[in-house]
Amino acid sequence: MDSKVKDLMARVGKIRILTRRLIDDQLAGDYHSSFKGQGVEFDEVRPYVPGDDVRTIDWNVTARTGEPYIKRFAEERELTVLFLVDVSGSQSYGSVRRSKMELAAEVTALLAMTAIRNQDKIGLVLFSDRIVKYIPPRKGRDSVMRLVREVLAAEDSATGGTDIASALRFLNGIQKRKAVVFLVSDFQDSGYERLLAATSRHHDVIGVPVSDPAERRLPDVGLVELEDPETGALRIVDTSDRRVRAAFAANAERETAGLLKLFKRNAIDVLPVENGRPYIGAVRSLFKRRARKR
Repeated sequence: MDSKVKDLMARVGKIRILTRRLIDDQLAGDYHSSFKGQGVEFDEVRPYVPGDDVRTIDWNVTARTGEPYIKRFAEERELTVLFLVDVSGSQSYGSVRRSKMELAAEVTALLAMTAIRNQDKIGLVLFSDRIVKYIPPRKGRDSVMRLVREVLAAEDSATGGTDIASALRFLNGIQKRKAVVFLVSDFQDSGYERLLAATSRHHDVIGVPVSDPAERRLPDVGLVELEDPETGALRIVDTSDRRVRAAFAANAERETAGLLKLFKRNAIDVLPVENGRPYIGAVRSLFKRRARKR
């Protein structure tokens, strides 16, 4: 077996074990409470009791039996959950033990496995400055591991810039019915804001910004050559200059604040994850926030 394939299978296996350990009944229950179904469907009829809404009386059954009966409806539970995962060049960066791509794969696995436990369908769109791969929504645990495998495999060929607008246009073209959409990216892009707003009015979009601590602060290590992973452009930076480090940190803070403001303006929930930090608490918090809003 090719060494790259062995390595990929080992990484997928580690994420499978990690995901199983993190998911418990409480997390699955919180997920179930967090996401609305696609509507309501007829469940059953039962005898009317004082206090029931008279508008739900089933007049056909009532006339046939001579006793009042009401219709009961249940939420149509099955959801379609789509993961739009950024596999551009910048996602292969990582200053700690893993890349942002590996972090994206872990979070995708956790969310996808939780969705599968609730009998939802999951699908995947990988994108950079083009659509790299599309896997239509399906059920089953095998679907989760395929999603993880595809995200990790994309790291070896991760190049080019980020085109979130194209990914959103593709999503809207192939998914006409409302879906839950996790947009997993480092959001190193611009010009997608209006399309994101339009998409969030039709789909239930959750932003998942993936970051690395070195993108927020520069270490004091003297002169370093930095390469833009999406364009290949090189730049010499003097990290020993306190003003340079301060400007870098301030710019990163402005970009983060602007992204969060964009999400808030469009009522998009956000699940920020950072390399080197546990993310299970952030996932639980997201589910609980959403459950309170229902």
